[in-house]
Amino acid sequence: MRENEIETLRDLDAALASGASLRGLRIQDLDLTRHEERLLSRTDLDGLVVLGGRLSPELDEHLRLHGALVFPTDPHAPVNPYRASLYQPHDLYAGLARYGYESTPDARAYTWARDADLHHDVFATLLRAIHDDSVSDALSEFLGAAPVVGVMGGHALTRDSEAYAGAARLGHRLASAGLVVATGGGPGAMEAANLGALSPSPEAVTTALGRLAGIPSFRPSIRDWATVALETYDELVRVPLPDSRIRSVGIPTWFYGHEPPNVFCNGIAKYFSNAIREDGLLARSTAGLIVLHGAAGTVQEIFQSITPLYYATEGGVLPPLVLVGVDHWSRDVPVWPAIEALGRDRGLGRVVHLVDDIDEAADIVLSRG
Repeated sequence: MRENEIETLRDLDAALASGASLRGLRIQDLDLTRHEERLLSRTDLDGLVVLGGRLSPELDEHLRLHGALVFPTDPHAPVNPYRASLYQPHDLYAGLARYGYESTPDARAYTWARDADLHHDVFATLLRAIHDDSVSDALSEFLGAAPVVGVMGGHALTRDSEAYAGAARLGHRLASAGLVVATGGGPGAMEAANLGALSPSPEAVTTALGRLAGIPSFRPSIRDWATVALETYDELVRVPLPDSRIRSVGIPTWFYGHEPPNVFCNGIAKYFSNAIREDGLLARSTAGLIVLHGAAGTVQEIFQSITPLYYATEGGVLPPLVLVGVDHWSRDVPVWPAIEALGRDRGLGRVVHLVDDIDEAADIVLSRG
């Protein structure tokens, strides 16, 4: 958290008790009801910014009168654009069991964003931008200096497949070695890697795979797919771990409205902008990137990750980029020849790898640690 950011009531109490000026502070997403009397007594409010939260019309008027900026929200918005923390699985799927997926904040957020685009609603566009910036800030605070490995892959992989089980074992091995596993936060290969990373033991991975296999895909029913996942997630997080470090992060987007987020994460950074989301995911994969089978979205991520490696200053330490599936990336979706061509005589060529085995992929990334 930056010095001028107030994101908890404890921080606000400390700021008010210190006697220091409130000028220039940013109060983000707080219920100011119990602090109203003290705030009404203050006039050193020039440049104070209040982002969302809850306050009375009287306090709103007082703050504005003394030079503060108060940013309103849209009461119809299904998610809070000023949130100061990442989403948790039950946040996005609230109401699933009782009312179905279409009633959840996740589904309603997609509908809200789509309707705003159709009607060219500039206020909703502004709130979406503020939301995504708030999520980026929360993600940076959440991860801190932790080493992050990105695991990319398509959403089509089913839970009852050996490839899904392999991705889960990969995620578990990487997380057990001390890395945070970050994915695009969707179903398929992404869910598998997050599941493995969140699982406290290999035995827990196996048990979870058996439980999830009965609902192999989010089609035709997101409700059934997410329900068994939430039940499995609740079982996994009940198991105490030897430390409290972050193991699994999902970074999905509402741009893909057909693709629900997976739940096997310590935190979920969900974005409205796919471009901001992808750039943030790849930029934070400081320990390397492993790419499993995928299609168009995964190909886009591959070439986005190649660009900074291609233009990197000679002599710098570059994170590895490992593609898994020789036939897939050489023939089915032949991006490897282009990568080889771009890597000739550049640092990129020394850090890109094409392998067939997930254990070999993990070895490459972990050997750089």
